[in-house]
Amino acid sequence: MPEAAEIMSVTQLTREIREVLEGHIGSVWVEGEISNHRLQSSGHQYFTLKDATAQLSCVFFRGAAARSSTRLQDGALVQVHGEISVYETRGQYQMVVKQVQAKGKGSLQERFEALKRQLHAEGLFDEENKRPIPRFPRVVALVTSPTGAAIQDMLNILTRRAPWVRVLVFPVRVQGQGAELEIVRALEVLGDAAHFGLPVPDTIVVGRGGGSLEDLWCFNEEVLARAIAACPIPVISAVGHEIDFTIADFVADLRAPTPSAAAELLAPDSTELLRHFDSIARTLKARVGTLLDHHQHIIELTAKGPLLHAPDRLLQQAEQTTDEIESRLRDAVREQIQAWTDDLTQKQHVLAAHHPRVQLTEAVHRAETSAHRLRQSLLHRLDRLSDRVQSRHELMQHIGPDAVLARGFSYTTNADGRVLTDAADVQEGDELLTRLAKGTVRSVAK
Repeated sequence: MPEAAEIMSVTQLTREIREVLEGHIGSVWVEGEISNHRLQSSGHQYFTLKDATAQLSCVFFRGAAARSSTRLQDGALVQVHGEISVYETRGQYQMVVKQVQAKGKGSLQERFEALKRQLHAEGLFDEENKRPIPRFPRVVALVTSPTGAAIQDMLNILTRRAPWVRVLVFPVRVQGQGAELEIVRALEVLGDAAHFGLPVPDTIVVGRGGGSLEDLWCFNEEVLARAIAACPIPVISAVGHEIDFTIADFVADLRAPTPSAAAELLAPDSTELLRHFDSIARTLKARVGTLLDHHQHIIELTAKGPLLHAPDRLLQQAEQTTDEIESRLRDAVREQIQAWTDDLTQKQHVLAAHHPRVQLTEAVHRAETSAHRLRQSLLHRLDRLSDRVQSRHELMQHIGPDAVLARGFSYTTNADGRVLTDAADVQEGDELLTRLAKGTVRSVAK
């Protein structure tokens, strides 16, 4: 039995551990990948720094975070500087971060982005490849952990909203190494449920609650993504919270933000359905009543009509109607034949008027008429030109040089033949030539 002085309280032990950690380790630089990052309303930031085999809880208080230019987010590879301490309330050791510098993207985030690009390029995310989710499923399969909160939430909602839906629970691990292979096997079995003696589900829900990137990593494995795409039954991915996205979400036929949302989607509210069915029943009842009243009215009219009392009269009326229709049909046929005949005759006249022989005869006649008109026009124009020439000739005879000379006039030229009009142009001794009406006189100027 230990003495009272040797027994420590939890607080005392935790404080000693804290002093040991802070005194022996002090300030250090640590490199790792951020996951499960949370920004509180107080401005403090909490996250986990991890590598392949271990993880470290970190707190980045508001004052230090305000001086940092590095934005923290899940998947980022960073180098942080701070002090190792203990959060006494939880008995959990942690690092109080003072400084952060970016190192690059974390390996998990890089793998996520690379696989996302690959599957998108292959068309696994295309909308045309996605199958419709049944609106009123009869059998729903839940592929999830049998001990998690997600299964209880989904079962509660399905039982309350749609008690007629048959639920198959296929228990699998949803975290840790090899969990994705268990989910793949579940999809293979449910896809061939009849072969295994199971009810064939109308849709499958693959899901789990929230968690960090590494907690949800099995839903980012390529083997699971291809199994979801190949599953013959529509698959709903309900992984994590609304802000969590996995490769399974992109490949699945439908992404639900949470497992509860998936259950609500598959289970329409029974109260709302009953109201809908009541409305349909009232509508059908009204329509059937109207139809019965109509047929009852027909029966009553038939019972009171001549069908039972004088059927021959109805037959005579039908025969008379037939004769009338026959006569109208005969007249209509005759009128139609006459219309076709008139139309044919008109087309024959048009065709005869446009016969090549008729066209050629008319063309020859037009050519002869045009030639005659041209000939007459040319002769008329020649006569007019001849008259004009004769008139000009007579005018020239009347006012020409010979006529002037005949009236007693003359003109004189020098030896060069230039007509003289001014006596000052004549020099003594110049030889002159005077032209008369009859003959020429030569003289010398003195």
